[in-house]
Amino acid sequence: MPGYVSGLGLAAKLVSVFAVPGRTGGSAHRGVVALFDEHDGRPLALMDAEPVTAVRTAAVATIAMRALARPHPDRIAVLGTGVQARAQVELLATFDADAPLVVGGQDPARRLAELHPSASAGSVEEAARGADVVFCCTSVREPVLDPSWPAKGAHIGSVGGSHGHELAPDTVRAGSLFVEWPGAAASAPPAGAHELQGIPSHRITLLGSVLDGRHPGRREPAELTVFKSTGHAALDVAAAAVVHDVARARGMGTALGL
Repeated sequence: MPGYVSGLGLAAKLVSVFAVPGRTGGSAHRGVVALFDEHDGRPLALMDAEPVTAVRTAAVATIAMRALARPHPDRIAVLGTGVQARAQVELLATFDADAPLVVGGQDPARRLAELHPSASAGSVEEAARGADVVFCCTSVREPVLDPSWPAKGAHIGSVGGSHGHELAPDTVRAGSLFVEWPGAAASAPPAGAHELQGIPSHRITLLGSVLDGRHPGRREPAELTVFKSTGHAALDVAAAAVVHDVARARGMGTALGL
Protein backbone atom coordinates (compact mmCIF):
# COMPACT_ATOMS: atom_id res chain seq x y z
CA MET A 1 0.00 0.00 0.00
CA PRO A 2 2.08 2.97 -1.23
CA GLY A 3 0.95 6.54 -0.60
CA TYR A 4 2.01 10.17 -0.79
CA VAL A 5 0.74 13.16 1.18
CA SER A 6 2.25 16.55 0.41
CA GLY A 7 4.05 17.94 3.42
CA LEU A 8 4.20 14.58 5.20
CA GLY A 9 6.11 12.27 2.93
CA LEU A 10 6.00 9.01 1.03
CA ALA A 11 5.21 5.73 2.73
CA ALA A 12 4.54 2.13 1.82
CA LYS A 13 3.03 -0.59 3.97
CA LEU A 14 3.80 -4.23 3.37
CA VAL A 15 1.23 -6.19 5.35
CA SER A 16 -0.05 -9.73 5.75
CA VAL A 17 -3.57 -10.59 6.92
CA PHE A 18 -4.19 -13.86 8.77
CA ALA A 19 -7.59 -14.74 10.18
CA VAL A 20 -5.86 -16.51 13.10
CA PRO A 21 -3.09 -14.24 14.43
CA GLY A 22 -0.94 -17.12 15.68
CA ARG A 23 -0.29 -15.65 19.11
CA THR A 24 -2.50 -14.62 21.97
CA GLY A 25 -3.39 -10.94 21.81
CA GLY A 26 -1.89 -10.51 18.36
CA SER A 27 -3.42 -8.70 15.43
CA ALA A 28 -4.56 -10.32 12.20
CA HIS A 29 -2.64 -7.56 10.37
CA ARG A 30 1.15 -7.65 10.56
CA GLY A 31 3.89 -6.07 8.54
CA VAL A 32 6.10 -3.01 8.23
CA VAL A 33 5.67 0.63 7.23
CA ALA A 34 8.52 2.42 5.46
CA LEU A 35 8.60 6.23 5.43
CA PHE A 36 10.61 8.18 2.84
CA ASP A 37 11.55 11.83 2.45
CA GLU A 38 9.16 13.41 -0.04
CA HIS A 39 11.87 15.62 -1.57
CA ASP A 40 14.71 13.21 -2.29
CA GLY A 41 13.34 9.75 -1.50
CA ARG A 42 15.69 9.02 1.41
CA PRO A 43 14.44 6.26 3.74
CA LEU A 44 13.52 7.92 7.03
CA ALA A 45 12.06 5.16 9.16
CA LEU A 46 10.95 1.55 9.24
CA MET A 47 8.25 0.74 11.79
CA ASP A 48 6.01 -2.07 12.98
CA ALA A 49 2.75 -1.85 11.02
CA GLU A 50 0.61 -3.48 13.72
CA PRO A 51 0.45 -0.60 16.24
CA VAL A 52 0.58 2.05 13.51
CA THR A 53 -2.42 0.50 11.78
CA ALA A 54 -4.33 0.01 15.03
CA VAL A 55 -3.89 3.61 16.18
CA ARG A 56 -4.59 5.28 12.83
CA THR A 57 -7.71 3.13 12.36
CA ALA A 58 -8.99 4.05 15.82
CA ALA A 59 -8.21 7.69 15.09
CA VAL A 60 -10.19 7.86 11.85
CA ALA A 61 -13.11 6.00 13.45
CA THR A 62 -13.12 8.54 16.28
CA ILE A 63 -12.94 11.44 13.83
CA ALA A 64 -15.93 9.95 11.99
CA MET A 65 -17.83 9.69 15.28
CA ARG A 66 -17.15 13.34 16.08
CA ALA A 67 -18.29 14.38 12.59
CA LEU A 68 -21.37 12.17 12.25
CA ALA A 69 -22.75 11.13 15.65
CA ARG A 70 -25.24 13.17 17.63
CA PRO A 71 -23.53 15.37 20.24
CA HIS A 72 -23.04 14.07 23.76
CA PRO A 73 -23.87 10.37 23.35
CA ASP A 74 -25.31 8.72 26.45
CA ARG A 75 -23.82 5.32 25.65
CA ILE A 76 -20.86 4.25 23.52
CA ALA A 77 -20.23 0.59 22.73
CA VAL A 78 -17.00 -1.02 21.53
CA LEU A 79 -17.56 -4.51 20.14
CA GLY A 80 -14.48 -6.72 20.09
CA THR A 81 -11.64 -7.75 22.38
CA GLY A 82 -8.60 -7.75 20.11
CA VAL A 83 -5.86 -5.31 19.17
CA GLN A 84 -8.17 -2.93 17.31
CA ALA A 85 -10.76 -2.85 20.09
CA ARG A 86 -8.00 -2.10 22.59
CA ALA A 87 -6.73 0.80 20.48
CA GLN A 88 -10.26 2.18 20.20
CA VAL A 89 -10.91 1.98 23.95
CA GLU A 90 -7.57 3.63 24.76
CA LEU A 91 -8.20 6.46 22.30
CA LEU A 92 -11.71 7.07 23.63
CA ALA A 93 -10.27 7.22 27.15
CA THR A 94 -7.84 9.89 25.97
CA PHE A 95 -10.48 11.81 24.04
CA ASP A 96 -13.24 11.79 26.68
CA ALA A 97 -12.67 9.80 29.86
CA ASP A 98 -16.15 10.69 31.14
CA ALA A 99 -18.05 9.23 28.18
CA PRO A 100 -20.07 6.16 29.27
CA LEU A 101 -18.47 3.21 27.50
CA VAL A 102 -19.42 -0.47 27.37
CA VAL A 103 -17.07 -3.08 25.91
CA GLY A 104 -18.81 -6.10 24.43
CA GLY A 105 -17.17 -9.46 23.80
CA GLN A 106 -15.66 -12.45 25.53
CA ASP A 107 -13.90 -12.41 28.92
CA PRO A 108 -11.04 -10.16 27.71
CA ALA A 109 -13.67 -7.41 27.40
CA ARG A 110 -13.39 -6.94 31.14
CA ARG A 111 -9.67 -6.29 30.84
CA LEU A 112 -10.27 -3.81 28.02
CA ALA A 113 -12.87 -2.03 30.12
CA GLU A 114 -10.18 -1.39 32.72
CA LEU A 115 -8.41 0.87 30.19
CA HIS A 116 -11.25 3.42 30.35
CA PRO A 117 -12.28 5.02 33.66
CA SER A 118 -15.97 5.15 32.71
CA ALA A 119 -16.22 1.72 31.07
CA SER A 120 -18.01 -1.48 31.95
CA ALA A 121 -18.08 -4.86 30.19
CA GLY A 122 -20.74 -7.23 28.99
CA SER A 123 -21.87 -9.34 26.07
CA VAL A 124 -22.01 -7.93 22.55
CA GLU A 125 -25.76 -7.48 22.80
CA GLU A 126 -25.56 -5.92 26.27
CA ALA A 127 -23.00 -3.42 25.02
CA ALA A 128 -24.79 -2.47 21.81
CA ARG A 129 -28.40 -2.39 22.97
CA GLY A 130 -29.52 1.22 23.25
CA ALA A 131 -26.08 2.59 22.32
CA ASP A 132 -25.87 5.96 20.58
CA VAL A 133 -22.48 5.06 19.11
CA VAL A 134 -21.23 1.58 18.26
CA PHE A 135 -17.66 0.78 17.21
CA CYS A 136 -17.38 -2.66 15.57
CA CYS A 137 -13.76 -3.81 15.92
CA THR A 138 -13.91 -7.53 15.19
CA SER A 139 -12.56 -10.19 12.85
CA VAL A 140 -15.91 -11.92 12.34
CA ARG A 141 -17.04 -13.54 9.10
CA GLU A 142 -20.74 -12.92 9.79
CA PRO A 143 -22.51 -9.77 11.07
CA VAL A 144 -21.76 -9.03 14.73
CA LEU A 145 -24.37 -6.31 15.24
CA ASP A 146 -28.13 -6.87 15.17
CA PRO A 147 -29.73 -3.81 13.50
CA SER A 148 -32.35 -3.60 16.27
CA TRP A 149 -29.84 -3.18 19.10
CA PRO A 150 -28.51 0.41 18.75
CA ALA A 151 -30.62 3.43 19.66
CA LYS A 152 -32.61 5.21 16.97
CA GLY A 153 -30.38 7.73 15.27
CA ALA A 154 -27.20 5.91 16.26
CA HIS A 155 -23.81 6.20 14.63
CA ILE A 156 -22.04 2.96 13.73
CA GLY A 157 -18.34 2.77 12.96
CA SER A 158 -17.22 -0.52 11.44
CA VAL A 159 -13.47 -1.05 11.10
CA GLY A 160 -13.35 -4.86 11.03
CA GLY A 161 -14.67 -7.45 8.63
CA SER A 162 -11.52 -8.18 6.61
CA HIS A 163 -12.74 -11.76 6.19
CA GLY A 164 -16.50 -11.22 5.89
CA HIS A 165 -19.48 -9.01 6.67
CA GLU A 166 -19.21 -7.22 10.01
CA LEU A 167 -22.48 -5.35 9.40
CA ALA A 168 -25.87 -6.84 8.53
CA PRO A 169 -27.43 -6.01 5.13
CA ASP A 170 -30.35 -4.28 6.90
CA THR A 171 -27.90 -1.90 8.59
CA VAL A 172 -26.29 -1.03 5.27
CA ARG A 173 -29.67 -0.54 3.58
CA ALA A 174 -30.99 1.72 6.34
CA GLY A 175 -27.90 3.81 6.98
CA SER A 176 -26.32 6.87 5.42
CA LEU A 177 -22.97 5.46 4.32
CA PHE A 178 -19.60 7.19 4.76
CA VAL A 179 -16.16 5.91 3.72
CA GLU A 180 -12.54 7.03 3.46
CA TRP A 181 -12.28 6.53 -0.31
CA PRO A 182 -14.50 5.53 -3.27
CA GLY A 183 -12.74 2.17 -3.54
CA ALA A 184 -14.39 1.05 -0.30
CA ALA A 185 -17.43 0.29 -2.46
CA ALA A 186 -15.94 0.19 -5.97
CA SER A 187 -13.09 -2.24 -5.24
CA ALA A 188 -13.36 -5.93 -4.44
CA PRO A 189 -12.33 -7.13 -0.95
CA PRO A 190 -9.94 -6.95 0.77
CA ALA A 191 -9.29 -3.45 -0.62
CA GLY A 192 -13.02 -2.79 -0.63
CA ALA A 193 -15.58 -3.62 2.03
CA HIS A 194 -17.55 -6.84 1.86
CA GLU A 195 -20.69 -5.00 3.00
CA LEU A 196 -20.50 -2.33 0.28
CA GLN A 197 -20.16 -4.55 -2.78
CA GLY A 198 -22.85 -3.61 -5.29
CA ILE A 199 -23.85 -0.43 -3.45
CA PRO A 200 -24.44 2.37 -6.00
CA SER A 201 -22.00 5.26 -5.84
CA HIS A 202 -24.71 7.84 -5.10
CA ARG A 203 -25.22 6.21 -1.69
CA ILE A 204 -21.56 6.58 -0.74
CA THR A 205 -20.23 9.78 0.83
CA LEU A 206 -16.56 10.48 1.49
CA LEU A 207 -15.78 11.34 5.10
CA GLY A 208 -13.41 14.01 3.82
CA SER A 209 -16.29 15.88 2.19
CA VAL A 210 -17.94 16.11 5.61
CA LEU A 211 -14.75 17.27 7.29
CA ASP A 212 -14.14 20.04 4.75
CA GLY A 213 -17.75 21.22 4.75
CA ARG A 214 -18.83 20.06 1.29
CA HIS A 215 -21.35 17.61 2.77
CA PRO A 216 -23.49 18.21 5.86
CA GLY A 217 -23.00 14.71 7.24
CA ARG A 218 -25.87 13.88 9.56
CA ARG A 219 -29.03 15.65 8.42
CA GLU A 220 -31.41 14.83 11.27
CA PRO A 221 -31.29 13.34 14.79
CA ALA A 222 -33.11 10.12 13.83
CA GLU A 223 -30.75 9.36 10.92
CA LEU A 224 -28.60 6.23 11.12
CA THR A 225 -25.05 7.07 10.07
CA VAL A 226 -22.63 4.29 9.16
CA PHE A 227 -18.89 4.77 8.70
CA LYS A 228 -17.30 1.76 7.01
CA SER A 229 -13.52 1.89 7.20
CA THR A 230 -11.29 -0.10 4.89
CA GLY A 231 -8.19 1.98 5.49
CA HIS A 232 -6.28 4.12 3.02
CA ALA A 233 -2.61 4.63 2.25
CA ALA A 234 -2.86 8.34 3.08
CA LEU A 235 -3.69 7.39 6.66
CA ASP A 236 -0.55 5.27 6.85
CA VAL A 237 1.54 8.17 5.54
CA ALA A 238 0.10 10.54 8.14
CA ALA A 239 0.51 8.06 10.98
CA ALA A 240 4.06 7.17 9.96
CA ALA A 241 5.01 10.85 9.78
CA VAL A 242 3.70 11.45 13.30
CA VAL A 243 5.55 8.40 14.66
CA HIS A 244 8.76 9.53 12.96
CA ASP A 245 8.53 13.09 14.28
CA VAL A 246 7.74 11.99 17.84
CA ALA A 247 10.51 9.37 17.81
CA ARG A 248 13.10 11.91 16.68
CA ALA A 249 11.94 14.50 19.22
CA ARG A 250 12.09 12.01 22.09
CA GLY A 251 15.19 10.12 21.02
CA MET A 252 13.29 6.88 20.54
CA GLY A 253 14.04 4.06 18.13
CA THR A 254 17.29 2.76 16.69
CA ALA A 255 19.31 4.93 14.30
CA LEU A 256 20.85 3.15 11.32
CA GLY A 257 23.30 4.45 8.74
CA LEU A 258 22.57 3.62 5.11
